[in-house]
Amino acid sequence: MERIKTDILVIGAGSGGLSVAAGASQMGARVVLLEGHKMGGDCLNFGCVPSKALIAAAKQAYSMNAGEPFGVTPVAPEVNYAAAKDHVHKVIETIAPVDSQERFEGFGVHVIREYGRFISPDEVQAGDHVIKARRIVIATGSSPFVPPIPGVDEVTYYTNENIFDLRQRPERLLIIGGGPIGMEMAQAHVRLGSKVTVIEGLKALGRDDPEAAQVVLDKMRAEGIEIVEDALAEEVGEDAGQITVKTSQGSYTGSHLLMAVGRTVNIERLDLDKGNVAHDRAVKVNEGLRSISNRRVYAVGDAAGGLQFTHVAGYHAGVIIRSMLFGLPSKAKTSHIPWVTYTDPELAQVGPTEAEARKIHGSALAVARFDYHENDRAIASRKTSGFVKVMVVKGRPVGATIVGEAAGELVGVWALAIANGLKMGGVAAMVAPYPTLGEISKRAAGAYFSPKLFENQTVKRVVGIVQRFVP
Repeated sequence: MERIKTDILVIGAGSGGLSVAAGASQMGARVVLLEGHKMGGDCLNFGCVPSKALIAAAKQAYSMNAGEPFGVTPVAPEVNYAAAKDHVHKVIETIAPVDSQERFEGFGVHVIREYGRFISPDEVQAGDHVIKARRIVIATGSSPFVPPIPGVDEVTYYTNENIFDLRQRPERLLIIGGGPIGMEMAQAHVRLGSKVTVIEGLKALGRDDPEAAQVVLDKMRAEGIEIVEDALAEEVGEDAGQITVKTSQGSYTGSHLLMAVGRTVNIERLDLDKGNVAHDRAVKVNEGLRSISNRRVYAVGDAAGGLQFTHVAGYHAGVIIRSMLFGLPSKAKTSHIPWVTYTDPELAQVGPTEAEARKIHGSALAVARFDYHENDRAIASRKTSGFVKVMVVKGRPVGATIVGEAAGELVGVWALAIANGLKMGGVAAMVAPYPTLGEISKRAAGAYFSPKLFENQTVKRVVGIVQRFVP
């Protein structure tokens, strides 16, 4: 058994773990990194990267049959599903060197390709290694949650961990779960030629602003996706290669089944109790992402039990590096964290939705809005479905909802404003190039001031006086 002493031990080589390892090692700390599966974690291998690559392939197929409004004769695409998956894996292969073991060893990180488990509050065993560390970072991410539906263990089903290895296009894909993953995969597959039914126990995209979600759902239904809501899956069965899902709203049959219900944090291998690390469904941490029971231990990303996004894990890495390396107080916030559902149209959010903001701020809340159909670039591109809605308190944006073309790109302005406490005037003062979709955010900010300027009688009297008396 090899014994190793180090400053920082990182468990998990996903986005958060890699960011901690790279930053800490390059600033002079001794770092050991454990990874028992694939470098790059879920995002690179099974999540963000492959899903967006498949969405890009689907967008190309869809565009071939959507050119008539532009004077381009629609052509039914000939989709090679296996080749589309080749594209997905080429994208992964292109990005993989950035997360590779060799690259991190080049930074001076000691990489051990084994799973780790606590054997004491400051020791972790990984294969034939025992690592004693001053600080331990749990960055183990999450895995797809498969609900205990009767019959599910007896049928063939897919999750995000193996759907991208499927080489034969599903003739009829059933998806249990109407959240972001389920809806993204539904639209990608219908555009690649599958028939798709989404089965959701509550409301599809139910965590998002209802008005914005409806824009997305209307577009998806128009593309032929069957979306069944308030349909709790009660039983699953398979017969002669056909899968049937029985729900409270009836039964649905398809050739393939994708589970997209949610995520469960990967802590079951860690023996957290032996490390005196308090936990429930995730590691229990304070505002600084430090274990509430073992001050040597931190958790980042999904393991910390909060928002489950790759960019959150990267943000968490910066928070704890400040604390671990420099001994400075540092707290993780969520008010400035954006997220995006990469459907067409895209749906983006930062901060609270309108309903959430009204509960928090009450009558102090103002809502500014601008619609895509009033933007010249959106009109030219025939991408006029959508809007920007900004929640404002005392002149400062506290949240923004965007649904429409490139919503994921546009939300960055509002994430910047919220993160830095900017006022609406700062966004309104921005000069956006014409014609761009970026003007929508500027116009939304302008809409906040319009009533104050154009409907204010005092303003009108002042203007009148100036015009009469000022030479």
